[in-house]
Amino acid sequence: MTAQLIDRRALKAETRETLAEAQVSPKAFTALYLALVLAMNLVDSFTGIGMLATFVSILITLLALVLEAGFVLYCMAVRQGERAEFLALFDGFSFAGKVIGLSIVKYFFIFLWSLLFTIPGIIAAYRYRFALYNLCENPEISIMEALDMSKRQTLGYKGQLFMLDLSYLGWALLAGVPSLIYSFAFYQQLFLQMAAPYGVAMQDAALWAAVTGLLPAWGWTLAMGLWQMAVAVFYLPNYQCVELGYFETAKSTSGIGYGTPPRQDSWGRGGPDNLGGF
Repeated sequence: MTAQLIDRRALKAETRETLAEAQVSPKAFTALYLALVLAMNLVDSFTGIGMLATFVSILITLLALVLEAGFVLYCMAVRQGERAEFLALFDGFSFAGKVIGLSIVKYFFIFLWSLLFTIPGIIAAYRYRFALYNLCENPEISIMEALDMSKRQTLGYKGQLFMLDLSYLGWALLAGVPSLIYSFAFYQQLFLQMAAPYGVAMQDAALWAAVTGLLPAWGWTLAMGLWQMAVAVFYLPNYQCVELGYFETAKSTSGIGYGTPPRQDSWGRGGPDNLGGF
């Protein structure tokens, strides 16, 4: 079966109604999720540099991946009209090893494709877009099965997923305003300091240093996290649930996925891999 053209606006409207009926507030759940991520980032900002700091940074990154799985599970429950408590955020820890392993393998594959050129890397990112959703639906499958299923589910949907991302670009840019300001000031200061021996005025570097020095490292982390949280509660639940709508459509049209009847050929035979069709 060929890919189906998804009415993005209709799906967004339907999702807004679904979220409005959620028994546990999507905004409150999102705020809890992002508050925990922010708290971990604050801990990271206090560790400084060295082996301990590296260990803490890696640990926080892995914990954030597992919390992301919990957020996905909550959104899946909302779409299905089920009640998901705040503790659902920690449900990903029951299969944390697979969540972490999936992320490592997925980003490794994306990295390898990116070595060819930027575009193949972007395409690979969309190819594995549904891998985490497959794992969240059925934690019993292997990492490679989740990736392979996503690879076949996204056939014909990569362009539509790209357009979905573009439709939320304004929100993402708004959420990243403090980060953009800090990053620009930091790298501008660094560039001017490196260019000082070639006659660049040091007062320009001092100006940008003053901007980054307005707050300590933890202060910038807190400010950026609070701003991101304030913006994200208004769009992140909708974005995640809409993307899950794309996932459900892709499962239906491809015949691949948990709870989806295997697609059959004209003789009534199913696929040889038991993942839904040829």
